[in-house]
Amino acid sequence: MEDFSPIVNYVKRYISLTAEEEAYYVSLLRIKKIRKKQFIVQPDFVCNHRTYIVKGALRSYLIDANGQDHTVAFGIDDWWISDFNSYFFRQPATLFVEALEASTIIQISYDDEQKLLDTHPKFEKFYRILAQVGYAYLQRRILVDISLDATGRYENFLLKYPLVAARVPQYALASFLGISHELLSKIRNKRVKKS
Repeated sequence: MEDFSPIVNYVKRYISLTAEEEAYYVSLLRIKKIRKKQFIVQPDFVCNHRTYIVKGALRSYLIDANGQDHTVAFGIDDWWISDFNSYFFRQPATLFVEALEASTIIQISYDDEQKLLDTHPKFEKFYRILAQVGYAYLQRRILVDISLDATGRYENFLLKYPLVAARVPQYALASFLGISHELLSKIRNKRVKKS
């Protein structure tokens, strides 16, 4: 028997569900186990799923014209991740979404999510709240990126997301912070010497 309780409990933080609504929602979901370094989204293909992370760590990133990768987001247990631009607008993805460790995810397809919203409008509220939280997170990230130097961005990340910082590889964290792996090593070494 597959366990959908983590995602159901997540949804219930924001909206109440009857037994029938919960059963219908669960019927639209699929649990997947993915390997470390496995991609669930790749550029040039339309992203067809919204992904909830039961257990694991993933990152979304793009590779620029010079071959440099830029991490856009991380996701760990009880978080969501996708190429949302591709998912919502039904156009080819620009991001890779890759597992940083072996992970268990729950996905809903775009088509099934549309059916859910058509038949159970209360889920509109749930997804609106997810969108609001995501937008606020994005705004905070932009403000940090434009107002702090590299050390400040690293310190801020450690303060806000210590669990993520402990689980993601240093190269991915450097990419997220917009700095080189070498500079991140120097910042971390200075921090260790101060302690």
